Amino acid sequence: MTRPLVLTLALGLLFVTGCKKTNGGAKPEASASASGSAASVGSVSPTTPSPPHLTGDSERGRSLVEKFECSRCHDGTGLAASPLEKHCVTCHQEIWTDKFKAKPDKIAKWKKTVVHYLNAPSFENAGERLEPAFVSAFLLRPHKLRPNMVSTMPRLRISEQEAADVAAYLTRGAKTAAEPAAGDLTAGRQVLETKACGTCHTFSGVPALPVQPSLATPWQKGNDAIELAPDLRFTRDRITFGKLWRWLLDPAKVKPSTLMPKLGLSEKEAKDAAAYLLGTPLAPVAKKPIPARLPVLERKVTFEDVDREVLQKTCRHCHTNPDIARGDGGPGMTGGFGFIPRKLDFSTYESTNGGLLDLKGERMSVFTKTKDGTPLLVAAVLARQKEEAGEIDPEARGMPLGLPALTAEQVQIIESWVAQGRPQ
Repeated sequence: MTRPLVLTLALGLLFVTGCKKTNGGAKPEASASASGSAASVGSVSPTTPSPPHLTGDSERGRSLVEKFECSRCHDGTGLAASPLEKHCVTCHQEIWTDKFKAKPDKIAKWKKTVVHYLNAPSFENAGERLEPAFVSAFLLRPHKLRPNMVSTMPRLRISEQEAADVAAYLTRGAKTAAEPAAGDLTAGRQVLETKACGTCHTFSGVPALPVQPSLATPWQKGNDAIELAPDLRFTRDRITFGKLWRWLLDPAKVKPSTLMPKLGLSEKEAKDAAAYLLGTPLAPVAKKPIPARLPVLERKVTFEDVDREVLQKTCRHCHTNPDIARGDGGPGMTGGFGFIPRKLDFSTYESTNGGLLDLKGERMSVFTKTKDGTPLLVAAVLARQKEEAGEIDPEARGMPLGLPALTAEQVQIIESWVAQGRPQ
């Protein structure tokens, strides 16, 4: 196995609909557009029902979970586990812990990037922990749910009905039970402080908890719980009062594989904590700023510069030559995660200029202009910056998918190279 990162990070695809045919490497003239729903994820009080959403079909949802290859990252889907070379998390964990069968120099090289995908939440008994409306909305518009995790859920090519179907399947079998009496918010805050919930959890929008998560030694044994711990401000979107109460009393009884410890709460303490989590007022969180777009560089920028500063670090995980990656060039090349093969290969100068396949299977340039005149490759990396700020660009799917946006300097390198005529 020469490039496991391509097989395992594998969160690609590229660009979307409405593109006219161009010859690979030819000057593009057509505009390209992207599809994607902008369903929002709002806060829900303990006494307010979840926002209305489409009724999902669990059977359709099962086939969609298979189509989108959810088990390549997540356990607990009810489907067969993906083989090692296609299981993003397991493969990366084996590389990180030196269990992967490869030469030491290869392992050392791969470790520099596999840290981005060492964990993913399990869907085990998801119906006892998650509301279908939340799952559906999150699939349509993923956001930073786990502040100490580098990667995020990628924005899939999924419709509102498909998202509802997937949500219905993942939350199937949820038990109904009588809701307990309401708790006391003030006492609930004391529970969070006394039990040091801030050891793993961030709770944005409330006064800081006395203990804060620490990743002084990131991605090493013992930090999995911190990386997987969600921001508690989203608790009210994800779960009802009764389910949260039962979860706080005994997390492992709800989800046996959880890293959440049993805190030894009394029934009253669990009710009070649930009341605070679901009912305390939340201050708005500052929107992440979109980086300023830097001017085109005056110095010559070559493909070697772009390759070294950008493509080798991120893009080749999903866009590479399948001949050197066990036949799988990644979702943006040979397809995956519900995306059709786009045949976009960033391995060489020639293949980068050779373009990709549009949704009709016709070859087009990756430098096709969008409606505002931005080359498609540049538009895609700018779109990822917007997604991190909570905006969806209708012209392009943000890249790199599910990973942090490129820096302003990295975007400048790409944009300068394109503006200079893409010199080799």
